[in-house]
Amino acid sequence: MRLSAAINSFKSSNLISWKTTGKLQQTLAGCIELSGKTLHSGKVSKVKIWPGFAGEGRYFEFHSNLIPASIDFVRESLLCTTLCKDGYKIRTVEHLLSALEAKGIDNCRIQIQSLDSEDTEVEAIEQVGRKEALDRCGNNVEKLAPHLSEPFYVSRNDSFMVAFPASKVHISCGIDFPKVPAIGCQWFSSAALDDSYEKHIACSRTFCIYEEVEHMCSMGLIKGGSLDNAIVCSATKGWLNPPLRFPDEPCRHKVLDLIGDLSLFARSGSQGFPMARVISFKGGHSLNADFVRRLSGITVQET
Repeated sequence: MRLSAAINSFKSSNLISWKTTGKLQQTLAGCIELSGKTLHSGKVSKVKIWPGFAGEGRYFEFHSNLIPASIDFVRESLLCTTLCKDGYKIRTVEHLLSALEAKGIDNCRIQIQSLDSEDTEVEAIEQVGRKEALDRCGNNVEKLAPHLSEPFYVSRNDSFMVAFPASKVHISCGIDFPKVPAIGCQWFSSAALDDSYEKHIACSRTFCIYEEVEHMCSMGLIKGGSLDNAIVCSATKGWLNPPLRFPDEPCRHKVLDLIGDLSLFARSGSQGFPMARVISFKGGHSLNADFVRRLSGITVQET
């Protein structure tokens, strides 16, 4: 597809313009198959990630039902990001989408066998490799990225996210747990869509507060959580399953979540995460979704 045709498939606003990355859209060079216990349902899930056609983006398949990885299908849920369409819900999609966005897998079909998605290993993507994605007519397609022309922010109580125009992606994330001294206030910064993702972000684990575990279990959450796949911190006793992989591992995991959630701005195989300096403080999935929704309400895809 010619560059002009790719750019013309999107409308630009005063806030967002879609520009070429100088690259072609990518997909997987082969199929990835993973299985494991899902975080919230506790069920064993098998996930197959198949190569996809250029221009079709990332989407989930469950019992022949297709759910695009788009903010249009995000519904409010506790402790995770959930996609809903035609009565089907897929929970905890943010970890998988984070890895795909960071590693430049623009188009793929994610076939799942339970209603919870499953984390993916970045190493699996590296092992199978990437290749140029072609559309159904055999043509390659330019990869575009959203660029901000002015600062943009959302806030909720004492939480906020702000993005400033920049030529490269850069993330600064802060968390604050004053009642849990072992966590406290932390900040982590990263140029998240480069090679540092695998080494500094992908291996950061989900964390929770021990005193909140019973309440979360009573709500039907974290049934698959354990000291083997999450780090747990007590307000009085500190970390219950040390050592941490990084002193600021909780904050790094928030960056992992943020990348996955903002990837939901992607459309037609474009980059989802805006080319911007993004600063988030005490954010979460709900605030991340608000940010993407407001951004999506400004840019409208042509039909």
